[in-house]
Amino acid sequence: MAHLTLPGHGRYRLRSPEPLTVPAGPATSRTAFAAAHVVADPLGDNAPGAPAAVDWQATLAFRHRLWSLGLGVADAMDTAQRGMGLDWPATRELILRSGAEARAVGGRLACGVGTDQLPSTPSTPTDVQDAYEQQLAVVEEAGAQPVLMASRALAAVAEGPEDYLRVYSRLIGQASRPVVLHWLGDMFDPALTGYWGSADLDAATGTVLTLIREHAARIDGIKVSLLDADREVALRRALPAGVRLYTGDDFHYPELVRGDELGHSDALLGIFDPIAGHAAAALHALDAGDHDRYDALLGPTLPLARHLFAAPTYHYKTGIVLLAWLAGHQDHFTMVGGAQSGRSLPHLIELFRLADLAGVLPDPDLAAHRMRTLLALAGVAA
Repeated sequence: MAHLTLPGHGRYRLRSPEPLTVPAGPATSRTAFAAAHVVADPLGDNAPGAPAAVDWQATLAFRHRLWSLGLGVADAMDTAQRGMGLDWPATRELILRSGAEARAVGGRLACGVGTDQLPSTPSTPTDVQDAYEQQLAVVEEAGAQPVLMASRALAAVAEGPEDYLRVYSRLIGQASRPVVLHWLGDMFDPALTGYWGSADLDAATGTVLTLIREHAARIDGIKVSLLDADREVALRRALPAGVRLYTGDDFHYPELVRGDELGHSDALLGIFDPIAGHAAAALHALDAGDHDRYDALLGPTLPLARHLFAAPTYHYKTGIVLLAWLAGHQDHFTMVGGAQSGRSLPHLIELFRLADLAGVLPDPDLAAHRMRTLLALAGVAA
């Protein structure tokens, strides 16, 4: 059995994970996207502030893995390090490459439409509108569903809710297919504080509901990442019929996706990147009405997710990429923008332990070997 000396835990033996059998095809009772990470080129100049150098073959192979499990791919979003190392030229290439691969296999793909090609201080909401429109054209060229991402630039220049309603209304009207809105809390990105025109979340909710009710026929859903399950459920129940609530709550996703007698959330989640097999199997268990199996699959992943997304939450991408390396989905622990330094060694040690307990490390010997390598680089004997 795989083992190593794990600081704080002595001689640690990894468990043998339960083999997972995932039925072919997407689940039918829930719509689910895994927000996917990018794989850096380990020989690229991926220093902080440098243009992103991406290993396209490995990045696209990971997306094929998600599609093979029946999950949709949410690409070019914050899990892919938008705003934290992935610049717009690399993002544009990612969207177009992922679009081509999705068409080749019939995979479901949604891509982020943002404004990150703008300089750090745009002048007016009109500048932001123009930037959104440029990116919307790229996403539609790729054949992907548009996700209208929360914009740092809009948060910086909007004078109130009216600016948000005007910019989003025009974008929704221009899109050729129903869009997904995107509400990312400031724990994910402090620059988004006060989004929708108010730091009061009740007032912000009122604004976003006004937008959705006015354009319900052209909105597929809204992805909400506020890490507040009660607020998400209240918003979900207030949505017009036919508009989905895509949970982005990596702290409460099992209960929100399972739902209650009044409805459920669909999913657009960063945690579905490292737990993709468990997520896909759990969703098929829901299709079969087997809630016990659903709980057994996702319940053990929740401590992992809560540690992965612990404050400062915006550094969760470091853990996502570490887990991909430990699980054998890529050959190195290097990130665009040098973001592999975003978490401390004690944080990564606990992440390794929780991933083992959750059963998401398919090859324990490989995971133990790679964790030993990481510890050795830090000068820690394992």
